Amino acid sequence: MKDRSVNIGSFKLILIQDGTFWLDGGAMFGVVPKVLWNKLNPADAENRIKLALNCLVVKHPQGIVLIDTGLGENLKDRFIEMYNVERDRTFLRTLAEKDIMPEQVRYVVNTHLHFDHCGGNTLMCNGQWRPAFPNARYIIQKDEWEDAIHPNERTQASYLRNTFVPLEQAGCIECVSDEHEVIPGIRVLKTNGHTRGHQSVLIESEEQKAVYLGDLIPTTSHVKIPYTMGYDLYPMDLVETKKKLLHKAATEDWLLIFEHDPLRPFARVEEKNDRFTIKPYP
Repeated sequence: MKDRSVNIGSFKLILIQDGTFWLDGGAMFGVVPKVLWNKLNPADAENRIKLALNCLVVKHPQGIVLIDTGLGENLKDRFIEMYNVERDRTFLRTLAEKDIMPEQVRYVVNTHLHFDHCGGNTLMCNGQWRPAFPNARYIIQKDEWEDAIHPNERTQASYLRNTFVPLEQAGCIECVSDEHEVIPGIRVLKTNGHTRGHQSVLIESEEQKAVYLGDLIPTTSHVKIPYTMGYDLYPMDLVETKKKLLHKAATEDWLLIFEHDPLRPFARVEEKNDRFTIKPYP
C-alpha cells in the first residue's frame, strides 16, 4: 500500500506504514466464528490473517506528532519468520522519504506498549538502547506504563522492555491520566479494554475531527460491536468504550484511522438501529 495523507483542517496527517505482519485469525476475532471473519479477512494455511502497521504523522504548526512506531529496527530472524513480517524498508527510512527526520519529532504518542505499537520507540546505538526520537516527549497512559513494567503471565510476551524502559532512563516519558491535551488540537482519550491503559488519539482542526483508534478497533471489520479480539484483556470494557466512541464518531462525522487494516486505513461510520457500518472514504 502506498503511503497516504489527508488534511484535517490545517493539520496534515500522513499515514506511515511499517510493512505488514500476520497474526492468528482466531485470536484477532475472539469468539466470532471463522466462517464469518474469513470472508473479509482470508486466512493463510496457518490460520493467520494479514495486518498492516499503520502509524501516523501529524504535521502541526507547533511541531510534528508521531502516533505509534511499528515494530522497530531490530527484529530477529525468528520473529520475522513467526509473524511473516513483510517490509522493504525500515520505519525511519520511510519517515526520511517524507522528509521527516527523527530530531524533528516533538511528541510520540503510544496508544499502548505492545511490541507492534512501540517497537520503533528505541534504537540500539553503540551497544545501548536509546530513544529513536531524541527530542521527543513520549506520551503514555500511567496505567499502561505500570502494567508494562509489571506484566503478568498472560501479558509479559506482549511487552518488550527494550522498547520502553530506555525512555524512562533518558527522562523523556510523560505519563498522563485519562484525557490529556498533547498539543492544541491533539488530545489522547483513555479507551481502555484492550489493555487497562490503552489510549486513542483525537485530532481536531477547523471543526473537522479524526480519531486514531489503535487496538480499540484495529480494522474496519472490528467496527461491529461483538467483534473483539482474544488479545483484549477487558472485553466488556472494550465493548462499552467502543459503543460510546462510535456513536460520537457517527454523530459528528469523524474520520476513523485504523492501525491494522491493510486495505482501508481511513473510513467513516454511520449508525442505524444501534448498529454501526463503515462508509467508504475516498
